Amino acid sequence: MLPTYQRVGSGTGNGGTTNGSVTNPLLGRRSFRSREKCLILLVLSTFGFVCFGGFFFLPDNFSADRVLKAYKQFQRAGPEIFIPAPPPAHGRTGEEDIHKQDDRVKLQEKIRKELPDDFLEKPDTGGGDDGGGGGGGGGEETDGAGEQREGGGPIDEPDQANRLPGGVGVVAGPAIEGPDGVVQPPQNGLEQEDGPEQEQVDRRHQGSRSPAGLIFNASVGEDPDQAVREKRNKVKEMMVHAWSNYKLYAWGKNELRPLSKRGHSNSIFGSFDLGATIVDGLDTLYLMGLHKEFDEGREWVERKFTLDNVDAELSVFETNIRFIGGFLTCYAFTGDRLFLEKARYVADKLLPAFQTPTGIPYALVNVHNGVSKNYGWASGGSSILSEFGTLHMEFAYLSDISGDSVYRERVQTIRAVLKDIEKPKGLYPNYLNPKTGKWGQQHMSLGALGDSFYEYLLKAWIQSGHEDWEAREMYDEAMQSIIKHMVRNTPSGLTYVSDMKFDRLEHKMDHLACFAGGLFGLGGTSLNNQYSQQYMEIGEGLTNTCHESYIRTYTRLGPESFRFNDGVEAKALKAQEKYYILRPETFESYFIMWRLTHDQKYRDWGWDAVQALEKHCRTPTGYTGLKNVYLTEPVKDDVQQSFFLAETLKYLYLLFSDDSLLPLDDWVFNTEAHPLPVKDRNPLYRPAAGSSSP
Repeated sequence: MLPTYQRVGSGTGNGGTTNGSVTNPLLGRRSFRSREKCLILLVLSTFGFVCFGGFFFLPDNFSADRVLKAYKQFQRAGPEIFIPAPPPAHGRTGEEDIHKQDDRVKLQEKIRKELPDDFLEKPDTGGGDDGGGGGGGGGEETDGAGEQREGGGPIDEPDQANRLPGGVGVVAGPAIEGPDGVVQPPQNGLEQEDGPEQEQVDRRHQGSRSPAGLIFNASVGEDPDQAVREKRNKVKEMMVHAWSNYKLYAWGKNELRPLSKRGHSNSIFGSFDLGATIVDGLDTLYLMGLHKEFDEGREWVERKFTLDNVDAELSVFETNIRFIGGFLTCYAFTGDRLFLEKARYVADKLLPAFQTPTGIPYALVNVHNGVSKNYGWASGGSSILSEFGTLHMEFAYLSDISGDSVYRERVQTIRAVLKDIEKPKGLYPNYLNPKTGKWGQQHMSLGALGDSFYEYLLKAWIQSGHEDWEAREMYDEAMQSIIKHMVRNTPSGLTYVSDMKFDRLEHKMDHLACFAGGLFGLGGTSLNNQYSQQYMEIGEGLTNTCHESYIRTYTRLGPESFRFNDGVEAKALKAQEKYYILRPETFESYFIMWRLTHDQKYRDWGWDAVQALEKHCRTPTGYTGLKNVYLTEPVKDDVQQSFFLAETLKYLYLLFSDDSLLPLDDWVFNTEAHPLPVKDRNPLYRPAAGSSSP
């Protein structure tokens, strides 16, 4: 009997076989019927007609101009849009598969043959293992005045009649009078920048950018000393190196892993592509006059930034200081309402976290569904002082410039709770239960978990134009209690501020607390009262101690925390205390104390830190933290933190700038180093019509 597949039914409907015949299925039909031939011919004719008509009659969607524009969009994402970043190396650090290297070279060569050179231009940052050259390196030419343009060539400065002494360029016409180093252009134009490329940028932003804004170029805030200018230019080159490699390997991701050459997905913002480095670094780019890079970031914010698809819990604190703070500063600098709209958009996403019995917000909020909660480890589900206490500046400013009082009302509720609550020894513990309004674990710190709450008490008063006296009084009361119970001196004369747990000093100081040198300095100079001299002495002492923690390591970079007991001074003892993640707090105090005293040692200390960063943290593809600052060959942690661009490099750049660049009387820095204008003093505050604040 034949297999089933060889049996066919009766009739002639199977390829012309006769009833009961057997056929081999592997043998195809020898010819088509006439009807089938006609059908095939008709299909082919129709296909040919459509192709012919499309070629001659459809609009030209493949013109050279459109192809180039499409390629430019791919270029902005870098070659990594074509070739994914390699997985983390399991061999030597930074080693890459030789085949992938060869593929990347071939691909780039192919694209370069098809496109003009500038489409794939990547700034030459001079990045090498040795950290590149000195000030203003990285392929930039510097003239005698220290002015630069990427790719070489002099900068065409705006007409001198249309510039302030600080070097801020403005459009022709009567400028609105403002503080030193600040110019508002007239109401009928935008800021002018050199070159046809910038003219295209200005036209693209026409209608979205407010006519009142700052513009910085290479000469803004330059120090008269050529050597200082070269140091500032070096910091600018470091920024270009950090930014260009983030752009090349992690564009749109939150942070860069420079050794792995990929995005960092284990940061506090998780795996969602929120562009934390872009938003955090925008104002630093603008401040340094890197307008091409700034416009790249702005375009990404306009086209790509969103929280609508983020079904995850975000830190209210970190989202506020990095994203809202970053957008608000860009709005203050440029007057571009895109940034105001984005700041308000993000703030609205955080508002559900404030729905608690006390008004003290939770630490985490799911921005998709509004569900909020606290960290499980935080003393019985408490909120953290440094987090809910570090919202006031951004939210109050946002209310003033948007005209919506809801943001200020939320932080005023927090203020009222903290002012009225009983404080043990006049101190604020780090934990507060948002449901009961009771303190949690009795742990006090001017470092982690407490730090920026105290910072915002002083700075909210400064930001208000010295009107918010409630904040100033709370600051002075808190500082006096901290001085009495937590500030100590070593036998050799080092001043430190210790953590306290259950009335017991730990004699440990966090790197995060190194901002306190500048905090005390600002407190001592912003108001002349009975505490002024004491504050300045403590500020100088704390800044010196943090510097000592740096120079007592092999790398000359400071550990995460350091101790003062058993004969040890300003040195980390535990393994988990010896890392350095590109933190800025010590440099923040260098900058502020330099501005307040003009003591040369602060610039010397800052330059020493720049050299240490270049020697130990720079890689050919970005900057990375260290796992042990005491080793001669420290292991790198492979993370370029977003705050390295937002804070560390900004404070170092300002340290080597003239005082006219962001004067401390006109600007106040949030805890992520995003400068906000001072009300009633800085015309860039831009209050909304009818807005009022207490």
